[in-house]
Amino acid sequence: MTSAQVNDSNKRNALPEIGVVASEAISLDKEVLIGDILMRQLRGQAPLVNDPLLDEYLQDLGNRLVVQSDNVKFPFEFFLLNNPDINAFAFFGGHVGVHTGLIFYADNESELASVLAHEIAHVTQRHIARKIQAQQKSSPLQIASVFGGLLLALANPEAGIAAVSATNAAAQQSSINYTRSNEQEADRIGIQVLAESGYDPNATASFFGKLAEKYRLRSTPFAYLMTHPLPQSRIADARSRAASFEVRQVPERLSFHLAKARILARYYGNPKDNIHYFSSALDKHQYVYKQSAQYGLALSYLANEQYDEAKVLIDQLRAQEPDNLFYVDTATDIAIELKDFDPAIAMLEQQARSTPRNRVVTLNLANLLIKKGEIARATSLLKDYLLINPNNMLALQLLTDAYGSSRQMLEMHQSKAEIFALVAAYPRAIDELHSAYNFAADRKLEKQRIKARIDQLRDAQDRMRNL
Repeated sequence: MTSAQVNDSNKRNALPEIGVVASEAISLDKEVLIGDILMRQLRGQAPLVNDPLLDEYLQDLGNRLVVQSDNVKFPFEFFLLNNPDINAFAFFGGHVGVHTGLIFYADNESELASVLAHEIAHVTQRHIARKIQAQQKSSPLQIASVFGGLLLALANPEAGIAAVSATNAAAQQSSINYTRSNEQEADRIGIQVLAESGYDPNATASFFGKLAEKYRLRSTPFAYLMTHPLPQSRIADARSRAASFEVRQVPERLSFHLAKARILARYYGNPKDNIHYFSSALDKHQYVYKQSAQYGLALSYLANEQYDEAKVLIDQLRAQEPDNLFYVDTATDIAIELKDFDPAIAMLEQQARSTPRNRVVTLNLANLLIKKGEIARATSLLKDYLLINPNNMLALQLLTDAYGSSRQMLEMHQSKAEIFALVAAYPRAIDELHSAYNFAADRKLEKQRIKARIDQLRDAQDRMRNL
């Protein structure tokens, strides 16, 4: 090959300079701001799953991929929606949403990781911002409608596309869908990230093939295909790209199968049907890990109020892996139902010494302390956790419950205000702070803090309106 041909090949394979991509359309700071606003609106309008275990599993998996990605400009946030459809999406500021159906239908963790790697690539390559740059001739009103339609499309592509079709069908649907070049770029980068993270690079093609096969039996496309077009050439390209990487046998991780069992037992079906499903799987040895089927059965017993049966299974699993947080979490839930607080508190306190500020341990321990009536310890634990994780909805809800049960009305209204702020319900948040102000009595410093927070929320409301 001549030097000219080499140079030409290098140019074709070169990625864009991310520092300047879409910089004319939207700055990185603006992208983070828009992402935060969209995330707050999604919390209020979409069926987000506030499950510390699944959140931790998904964030851990996502972070394994992010550390192998180039051009990461901000921390990534991975979150779950309770939706059985096969879908995932990414948007401004490093937010990646995953439907529970994607985890449930993935055959292995590499397939799930392949989708996350693809979505991470959409973010690092700033594909939405580049789309806006390509539409700079549009009026501000048209761009605003793209944002509105985009929000709906993220949580429910069919509803989102219907909403924007009311304004300008072809143009606005195009604004939501990624282009073929976007998809090719995300595929190329995603497969590389997948391989460098230790996963099977062939998982991208196997996932695409699964979608294509299932779509043949449906009259409407999957949600994922509404925003990620899948021509046959993409499957062939994915296979070709994967072939350039070393073939590896990736061992299955127990945590993936525990997450799948948790989704089925807690969010799909009913307890009696789930008991039958997991019991049958155990009888017929239809599982990758026996522990995941036992765990699913324990969760199903718990949901069916068969607490003793659930405890027997969880005790067996904890005897094998006492620090496995999936088992620790369920042991805590069983202890709450049996009102056996002290042993569970001791278990979690021991776990906290090795994993301080872990979301699963901290929130379970706080919940136990509230149930037992140790409000001061619970509120101290939650306030400490929220200093590091101010956007944790479940922590704020627990804190509000703790303050309410102890009749600390000023603090209860303040924490309730933060819950409303997290879902962009700023008028209601401000109302809660006015109520808190009325309980402040002669606490002048607290009144000044409340006034300052009201000003901050009004500024946030104005930024959202002026976006």
